[in-house]
Amino acid sequence: MPGPLFKRPGALKVALVAGEASGDLLGAHLMAALKARHPDIEFAGIGGPRMLAQGINSVVPQERLAVRGYAEVLSRLPELLRIRRRLRDALLRQRPDVFVGIDAPDFNLGLEKALKQRGVRTVHYVSPSVWAWRPERVQKIGDAADRVLCLFPMEPPLYEAAGVPVTFVGHPLASEIPLEPKPAQMRERLSLPAHAPVFALMPGSRVSEIDYMGELFVETARRLVARYPDAQFLVPLATRATLDAFDKVLTRQKAWDLPIRKLFGHAQMAMVASDVALVKSGTSTLEVALTKTPMVITYKLSWLTYRLVKRKLKLPWVGLPNILLGDSVVPELLQYDATPDKLAEAVAALYDDEAAKKALVARFTALHESLRQDTAGLAADAVLAVAKC
Repeated sequence: MPGPLFKRPGALKVALVAGEASGDLLGAHLMAALKARHPDIEFAGIGGPRMLAQGINSVVPQERLAVRGYAEVLSRLPELLRIRRRLRDALLRQRPDVFVGIDAPDFNLGLEKALKQRGVRTVHYVSPSVWAWRPERVQKIGDAADRVLCLFPMEPPLYEAAGVPVTFVGHPLASEIPLEPKPAQMRERLSLPAHAPVFALMPGSRVSEIDYMGELFVETARRLVARYPDAQFLVPLATRATLDAFDKVLTRQKAWDLPIRKLFGHAQMAMVASDVALVKSGTSTLEVALTKTPMVITYKLSWLTYRLVKRKLKLPWVGLPNILLGDSVVPELLQYDATPDKLAEAVAALYDDEAAKKALVARFTALHESLRQDTAGLAADAVLAVAKC
C-alpha cells in the first residue's frame, strides 16, 4: 500500500472499510454526515464508488473484498488476508482517531480487534445476523468494537444483555425511499407501457452472484414471457463488471430475444416501476420491500456452503422482510426449490393476486415506518463520541 493513508496533519482521521455495495451506501451517508459535523476530517480505508465520491482514499478497489459463501472464499483467502494485514499495519502506523468497519464481519471484526487491542477506537456498523444464527458472536463483536451500530430494532437488546455498547440507528434506505412510491410516474420516466406486466430481475450486485444465478433468472424470465407475452423485464446492474457478466449469461442462454432491459444502477427505479420483483436474498430484499413492491426471494449457493449455512440457521426465513415482520410475508424459494418453473409460478401467483399485493403494501409500509430514523446523523454522532470528539 504505497504512500500514507492520511495526508492532512491536524485533520480528524477516520478509517473505514466497506466490503460491498450495501456497505458503500452506508459509508457514503456516514461520511457526508461526519463532514457536516466536523470542520476538518479525512477518510481512508476501502470503499466503493459512493464513498470515493465522498473523498475516501481507498487503498484497494472494493471489489477485491466482494466474495460470497464459505466455499467461494477459500480460493481468495490468501489475498484477503494479505490485504487485511497490510491495511492493519498501515493503520497502526498512522493511528486513526477511529476505525469504522461497515458490515463485512469476516474481514472487519478481525481487523477491529487487532486495532482495538493496540488502542485504536473502533466501531462496527451493521450487526451481523446474530438473531438468525451464531448468537455467540455477540461477545466476539463486543471484543472487537467499542460500539456497535444496529440497523434493526430487535438487535440492541441482544448486545445490551451482553454488556456491549450499542446504538440503534435505523436503516438509511428507510429515509431515502419515499413512504408512498409512484409506480405510474416511474413507468413513464422509463418509457414503459402503463398496463403491461413489468418484472424486476435482481440476481445480485456481485459478479460471482451473476455467474451463479444469472441463468436461473433468465430462464425464469423465459417462462414468464411465455405466460405473459407483453411482459417487460428490468435488470438493474450495479457495476460495469456485473453488466458484462449478465451479457455473457444472455449469450450463453441465447436469450437476446427476451424483452429484457438492463439498467446501469437505478435499482430503485426498477423496483418501483415493477409489478413483482424476483430478487436474490440480501439487503436488496429490504430495498424492494421499502418500495412496496411484491417480491419472490431466491438464492443458490454451492452445495458445501449451503450445507454449512443451513445447519446454523436459527430462523425459518432468510429474507429480511420475512425476518423483520416475523412472518412468511413473501415466498422464499432457495437452493433445490430455486428452479425456473417454481420461480415463474411464484412470481405469476403474486402478479395475478391483487388482494395479496394490496396486503403486502400495508405490511411493507408498517416496516418502513419502524426503520425510518436519521440513520446517518445518529451513526455520525456515535462515531464522533467513540473518537472522543
